[in-house]
Amino acid sequence: MAEMRQRRESRAGDELEEIVVKVKRCAKVVKGGKRFSFNALVVVGDRKGRVGWGYGKANEVPFAVNKGIQEGKKNLIGVPIVRTTIPHEIRDKAGAAARAVLELAGVHNVLTKVFGSTNPINVVKATFSALERLRTIGQIEETRGVHLREAKVVAAGAADAGAAPAGEVKA
Repeated sequence: MAEMRQRRESRAGDELEEIVVKVKRCAKVVKGGKRFSFNALVVVGDRKGRVGWGYGKANEVPFAVNKGIQEGKKNLIGVPIVRTTIPHEIRDKAGAAARAVLELAGVHNVLTKVFGSTNPINVVKATFSALERLRTIGQIEETRGVHLREAKVVAAGAADAGAAPAGEVKA
């Protein structure tokens, strides 16, 4: 039996999905009491290499989320994906809120670690700065003007014991 999963309709659009990472309530003290407003951190993406984030503020939660979605749609970036992971290791501050960004970008096999503050906004910003710095082999070859992918030509018994195999770089 094929199991049919019902998907709720996304407010971000047909091809984009959204995840609300954090909703915060702010209080302003006025003469008659407290006036509340809300902030929403939202990540939008298509799970195919495009992802963006937005921060919306409004007097009610749904309006704050909608503003965050609209801002996230404006800030979409492309993420290079190799199979189900990123093309190379990159170090930046990232963590728990990074999971939402990476899932909506389409990255499934990745390990993250938070160094320092775990504030969700800072974690999302750090994840985006890391994803923006990712480059594919083709982009690096074009930038440097060299070919990194060499054909494997190793004569039997003539291989150097200290030589790096094709596809690996020795430091």
